[in-house]
Amino acid sequence: MTVQDIRAFNRFYTNVIGALDYSRHLYAPFTLTESRVLYELARSPRTDAADLRSELSLDAGYLSRILNRFEQDGLIERAPSRRDPRRRQVTLTARGRETADLLAERADESVGALLATVPDADRPRLAEALRTVRTLLSASNRRRPRPEDVVLREPGPGDLGWIVQRNAALYAAEYDFNADYEGLVARIVADFAEDHDPHLERVWIAELDGRAVGCVMCVRDDAPGTARLRLLLVEPDARGLRIGDQLVGAVIEFARGVGYRDLVLWTNDILGAARRIYQRHGFVLTAEKPHRSFGQDLVGQDWRLDLLQRQ
Repeated sequence: MTVQDIRAFNRFYTNVIGALDYSRHLYAPFTLTESRVLYELARSPRTDAADLRSELSLDAGYLSRILNRFEQDGLIERAPSRRDPRRRQVTLTARGRETADLLAERADESVGALLATVPDADRPRLAEALRTVRTLLSASNRRRPRPEDVVLREPGPGDLGWIVQRNAALYAAEYDFNADYEGLVARIVADFAEDHDPHLERVWIAELDGRAVGCVMCVRDDAPGTARLRLLLVEPDARGLRIGDQLVGAVIEFARGVGYRDLVLWTNDILGAARRIYQRHGFVLTAEKPHRSFGQDLVGQDWRLDLLQRQ
């Protein structure tokens, strides 16, 4: 590997994605840098200008000119940061969010068209190659991740299988659960995959630096007007970023938004970190019962949140 190898790849890839004429490529009046700024603002609703500059490694003056233009066009609003009045918080206006969504849609279409030229059999190899490039080139320049780096998204191909695999592996490693637990998770996930109402049931994947690091499900319960939170999980190396709080918060917001009256869940008393998350979000313990499951003696717990009562 030489410097020229990397430079040759850079020239090839910028041509592939149309980076040299990005505005024409996406039929939008924005450069690649401006589009990236809009993307970051859409991904992190409360962003300080200083954090944005650091995240994108932009010159302060250059970023300021971009933000000035966005403000003049009615795409953003700036105000003193709540965390530090010396900083300026930048948020998208309704028009700015519509613009960011349109750019994201066009970018997805552009990449989709590019991906369509790759045979299905070659796509796993391409995905693995991209992950390898990211891993090797970011290892020497990696900063500590922040909560705002986490993205919650819908599951893609393979993500439901990942939920089963990671639940089984983590609970075996941390709590010595046997294969019975993997069977339970597999049935829950299979039931969702085969028959769910997308308007009333949903799965979230938490993603950090391009990899899945957490998940949660919201499904209909047997009781009318009641939703059930299931399979909350956060990878050990991603804990401490409040990912569990983000996932539970997403379930609550969704369940309340589609009209559920109650949100319930079942867990075990040994899962202390998860229980503390539920308590922070207003869940109340309603019942406890000892049981023998997954090769362990456990105490099962039922928790409930009244969605009609605002916190």
